[in-house]
Amino acid sequence: MKKIFITRDIAESGIAMLKNAGYEVTVSSHERPLVKKELLKIFKKNKYDAVVTLLSDPIDSDVIASMNGIKVISNYAVGFNNIDIKAAEKNNIVVCNTRASSGYIVAEHAMALLLGLSSRISFFDRYVKKGKYKGWDPLLLRGESLQGKTIGIIGSGDIGGHFAYMCKMAHGMQVLYFDIKKNEKIEKDLNALYISSVEELLTLSDVVSLHVPLNTATHHLIDEKKIALMKKNALLINTSRGPVVDEKALVRALKKGIIAGAGLDVFEFEPKLVSGLAKLDNVILTPHIASATLENREEMSKIACKNIIDVLENRHCDNIIKVPNS
Repeated sequence: MKKIFITRDIAESGIAMLKNAGYEVTVSSHERPLVKKELLKIFKKNKYDAVVTLLSDPIDSDVIASMNGIKVISNYAVGFNNIDIKAAEKNNIVVCNTRASSGYIVAEHAMALLLGLSSRISFFDRYVKKGKYKGWDPLLLRGESLQGKTIGIIGSGDIGGHFAYMCKMAHGMQVLYFDIKKNEKIEKDLNALYISSVEELLTLSDVVSLHVPLNTATHHLIDEKKIALMKKNALLINTSRGPVVDEKALVRALKKGIIAGAGLDVFEFEPKLVSGLAKLDNVILTPHIASATLENREEMSKIACKNIIDVLENRHCDNIIKVPNS
């Protein structure tokens, strides 16, 4: 009987799939992320055929080397920066993710952050709750419309592509985008304009939204120099990975009014926030929940577990991650 380990409890739908396939499933009893020392101990002590990991699990070369007998790692996430893909390949371990699940959902959350910022929803919520609202006032702390504004999207894949449609079709925004390759579909459907450098896109955009994976090329993609290129009224949205943005530089810029605001679902030193970020009125912060709908969490569970079944049963799997530049 094939044995599967899941590093933290996930939606039951996927676990049931594994059990129905005749696999023995063990789920970590800890209601928290496992640290490296714990993962090493588990894999050295037990022999599994596959493992479902979460984005918070540090699956580095040491942990992979301890995975005696494991043939597939299925990451319960769209991203996979927590896994050493090259080390996995060297150890003949297939790595999969759940990229087929979350594109539209994450784009929806990015739009929620944008609407909240442009309308100043969180600020006004606090304003009312603190008893400051004394009656309707035509000059009361106004927000800004998105109609006719320019959205600059960095990363036009599944999530960025969905977000582009929302911005154009629902709000009439002009879509600019940067990516390592062109997205002909959004160019055709939305009259989106490809911008050949991040720097130029930043200077042209009223809103910048990040939809890139975390790797060596994207770490601190948005740093102090890049932020300085943005418009003073610009908003920054990040639903990708925290370290894509230099968070300390962002806080300084927000305090000085170099840009107008930011909506963040991810943080550079997650779950910790850099000093001063939580005290700013011109930010909206959510706890890495962009893909967290009931429906999507169930779908992610199913995809993560189906990946394992497909690989172990030698079936085609759409979600296998290839080594970059291999």
